[in-house]
Amino acid sequence: MNTREKFSVGLLCIGLILALLPLSGSRSFIIKPQKLLSEVLDENICLTVDQVARFVVSEDSSVQIIDLRSPEEFRTVNIPGSINIPYSKILDNDPGALLNNGKARNIFYSNGDFESNYAVAIVRGLNQKNTYVMKGGLNEWFNVVMNSKFTGEKISARENALYETRTRAKKMFTEMNSMPDSLKLKFIMSKHLAAKKLDGGCE
Repeated sequence: MNTREKFSVGLLCIGLILALLPLSGSRSFIIKPQKLLSEVLDENICLTVDQVARFVVSEDSSVQIIDLRSPEEFRTVNIPGSINIPYSKILDNDPGALLNNGKARNIFYSNGDFESNYAVAIVRGLNQKNTYVMKGGLNEWFNVVMNSKFTGEKISARENALYETRTRAKKMFTEMNSMPDSLKLKFIMSKHLAAKKLDGGCE
C-alpha cells in the first residue's frame, strides 16, 4: 500500500471512529484529527512479533500486552503475560487506568490487524501515547514464532539469537496454553498480582 492509499485509509478510519464512537465527558477525543492521522500512520507504532517475543521471554515489566479478542478466545489461547481487554469493552472504563496511565508500553493484538489498529487510533485520540500494535496479530505470531525452525548448515550470531528467542517464546506459549483452564487462570492472576506489587499497587 503506497503513502496516498495509507493516508486515505487512515482518514476513512478516523472519520468512522469519530462518527460512530460514543465518546463523552472524560472520554472525548483530545488529539486533532490531522495529528492523530500522522500518529496512527507512523510505522513506529507497529512492533513485530519478534520484538514482542523478546518482551515475553525477558518478562519485561515495562510492557503490557493486551489481547483484544473475546474472553472465550483469550481463555483458549493467548500470548504469555498478556491481559484481556476485549475490543468491544475498551471504552467501558477509563482508558488511562487500563493502560497504566502511560507507565508501560501497551501493545495491542488481536487475530489480525483490524481491531488493534482501531484500538490504537481510539486510545491515541484520547491522548494515551504509549500504545502500539503487534503487526499481524496472533496469525503472524503463529506464522513466525510457532512455526519457526532452523534450516541450512550455517547460522549467523544474529539469526541464532532470533531463533533462540522464538524457540523460548514458542515453549512458553505452548506450556501456558496447554495448562488446564483452572491452572491457566491462577497463573494469569499470579502474574498480574506480581506486576501490581512491583508497581507499588495494592493486592
